Amino acid sequence: MSVGAQRGLASSGQKHIADILHPLSAADEPLSPGQDVSVSTVEDKETGLSNGTPVDTPSPASGSSLFNRLQLDDIESDPQDCYGFTETRDLFVTVDDPKKHVSTMETYITYRVSTKTTRIEFALPEYCVRRRYQDFDWLRIKLEDSQPTHLIPPLPEKFVMKGVVDRFSEEFVETRMKALDKFLKRVADHPVLSFNSHLNAFLSAKDLNKRQGLALLTKVGESVKHVAGGYKLRARPPEFCAMGEYLDTFSQKLGTIDRIAQRILKEQSEYLAELREYGTVYSGWTSSEEELQRPLEGVGSSVSTCCGAVDELCENMGQDFLPVLREYMLYIESMKNVLKKRDQSQAEYEGRLEAAVLRKQEDRTPMPPEVERCQDKVECFNADLKADWERWQSNKRHDFKQLLSGMADKNINYYEKCQAAWESLLSVLQDKQTEDQTSETD
Repeated sequence: MSVGAQRGLASSGQKHIADILHPLSAADEPLSPGQDVSVSTVEDKETGLSNGTPVDTPSPASGSSLFNRLQLDDIESDPQDCYGFTETRDLFVTVDDPKKHVSTMETYITYRVSTKTTRIEFALPEYCVRRRYQDFDWLRIKLEDSQPTHLIPPLPEKFVMKGVVDRFSEEFVETRMKALDKFLKRVADHPVLSFNSHLNAFLSAKDLNKRQGLALLTKVGESVKHVAGGYKLRARPPEFCAMGEYLDTFSQKLGTIDRIAQRILKEQSEYLAELREYGTVYSGWTSSEEELQRPLEGVGSSVSTCCGAVDELCENMGQDFLPVLREYMLYIESMKNVLKKRDQSQAEYEGRLEAAVLRKQEDRTPMPPEVERCQDKVECFNADLKADWERWQSNKRHDFKQLLSGMADKNINYYEKCQAAWESLLSVLQDKQTEDQTSETD
């Protein structure tokens, strides 16, 4: 019998039900530094079906360290270490080489998915398949269904992103390819998701049968979806409350930054159009001003250089900065969904335990086995969510440090190009002034 069920039996008739339900499990207690927690997949004890390979992962830090706001502190010296790309890694995936397919029925893009592995679950050490967006979407849905206690990385938006009209444009396809590559790398790096049978099929099957694996939906996964109707959560544990509050704050900040960045990008595009017209005027002026020809050409050249710098800055914001913001806004929604499912599982456990305690007080019946199974679900959710939260925070620190460093470098490069362009004009003007003074002396 689990710890929670034992508490329920021992406390019947002695404590109020609310007092019994408060300490849900040992998994909610703060973990000491260095203490390990075994993160296993959700399993149906009656059938023995498991949706992944249980592995041991380091326990997350204490509750206070989990909820620090965005910190750009120093992380691993090797950026890949943040994602688990170490020498012991045995699964490598890459998404590249987009190709357009046109048929009488539809037009779509496929991407090459290359895999290298030494895992015995794969029949071959290397695979190369082509997948379209809806195949990635199928994989994510299957991962959510079969691994309900884990955070599944988000996919890029299914429809055209803001500011992009043509979903077959080179810019859009390139941006989506990078996002799909990041999604698959995050899944392949995860200590539980990477062993999922649906991922194996996605990476290795020549023709992906999207009907396969339907029978693998566990009773646990299905029960999590439907428990909300009959049970009500009493109180979310403080550490998970802090997670929810952090996600709300983080979402507001990202939403504000995204809106402002969109306005800046629009204004920069309008400024670029005006600047190009401005430079053209100087270039056309040279034909009627022989004495000012070289200075006017210099101004036109400087403005043209600045146009190129502004264009590059806009492109970087559209392709590098904004997609990261959107990815983490989707990540927030994914994390909130996992929190919601955890709350539903806790509510089911509390409801069943309360009913069992009342029955025991009345007729001294034994604690039903489903109460223990419900507690196991909650403990599994707690442990898996804590581990994935810590992993997500580590990835976030790496991604935003890289994003902000790249933004600083790009802005420095932009101003350096503009400065160099106008400094070259000063040299032209100084040379012209010297020539004029020499001619006057002669």
